[in-house]
Amino acid sequence: MSDIAALSPAVASFVARAHEGEARALLEREGLPQRRLEAWRYTPLRDIDKTGFEAPRAVSLGEAEALVARLAPEARTGHRIVFINGVVVDALTRLPEAVSLGGAGVPLVADRPLSVLNAALQQPGLMLHVPEGVEAGQICLVSLVTSEAPVSTHLAHRVALGAGASLTLLDIQSGEGRYLANPSLAVTVAEGAHLTHLRVQQDAAEATNLAFVAADVVENGTYDSFTLTLGARLSRHEVLAHLGGKHATVHVNAAQLLAESQHADLTSVITHAAPDCNSRQTVKNVLMDASHGVFQGKIFVDRIAQKTDGYQMNQALLLSEKAQIDSKPELEIYADDVKCSHGATVGALDDEQLFYLRARGIPHAEARAMLVRAFLLDALSLVTDETAHALLDQRVDAWWQKREG
Repeated sequence: MSDIAALSPAVASFVARAHEGEARALLEREGLPQRRLEAWRYTPLRDIDKTGFEAPRAVSLGEAEALVARLAPEARTGHRIVFINGVVVDALTRLPEAVSLGGAGVPLVADRPLSVLNAALQQPGLMLHVPEGVEAGQICLVSLVTSEAPVSTHLAHRVALGAGASLTLLDIQSGEGRYLANPSLAVTVAEGAHLTHLRVQQDAAEATNLAFVAADVVENGTYDSFTLTLGARLSRHEVLAHLGGKHATVHVNAAQLLAESQHADLTSVITHAAPDCNSRQTVKNVLMDASHGVFQGKIFVDRIAQKTDGYQMNQALLLSEKAQIDSKPELEIYADDVKCSHGATVGALDDEQLFYLRARGIPHAEARAMLVRAFLLDALSLVTDETAHALLDQRVDAWWQKREG
């Protein structure tokens, strides 16, 4: 065992609260990931490594209701499960009768630091099973944090769909104050099932969000995900997707809208481990001020995965000379009958397009907004559910209005 006094303040505070077991030992030995790791070279954690994090306090039902009203108004009606400061609020939770709660915990992925951190301090999250053939509709998963002192939450969620089942999971993460949110989600999609996962990350300005998703999809199953990143000073959304049966499909799409000194990292590894599978990834970045976006996306095609169809595109719109983007799309292919492509583009607003709009009497701010919206259209249009699409539009418009007036 290491001397806790020799650990960084963050790791020492985590180890002191951690559960006994392999994850705690790994965390104590390895600490938080450093930039010398290739997968973390663009996203330093030195600031949070210097911070000791406490367990968050409990909140009253009245506080919980007020938080949901302010930060997740979409969840005030309909099916939902609400977590405040890492604890479920039973009085605010409404779930369909057709689904069942409970099941195995979230497994440790030992070579992924975010999974290790979550497993070491794991808090019980949503454990949801949709039975075979059931159309469960939409469930809102709300995870909010409130604290004036540095605290951390480590919710572990599992969602499993039986054969032919379907579910739309609207995953809202937000909060107030200074905190670290480190959620983990394990997804299993059975034959012919369809999970739509829409994630809205709008954490507080001083918060850190380090999220990890592991998705396992089998024959004719679909995991269709979209992440909208608007909040947190520092964030990383890491996805490991495994296509393990013929005609499995995975979408890992996203839009990152950043301002001031925000740093957001989207990292994915999509493994094609069966023939005739499809993966799609479209990621758009809008970067203002001195913000920094990161995209690391890898498509891995196993030798057995003939007839693979994989697509990956990352595009960035820089609205400031100080804004930065690091883009690293990758293909690693061991099959010889595949269709795979990737690409990345970086640019600024087109002066000629802006002039065209201004010449027709459109104010400068409105013209900029129109061009930014047009840039995001390809990504946002991938969300076909009307209710979810309207939510994303509202959040994007509010973010833009706050910064452009």
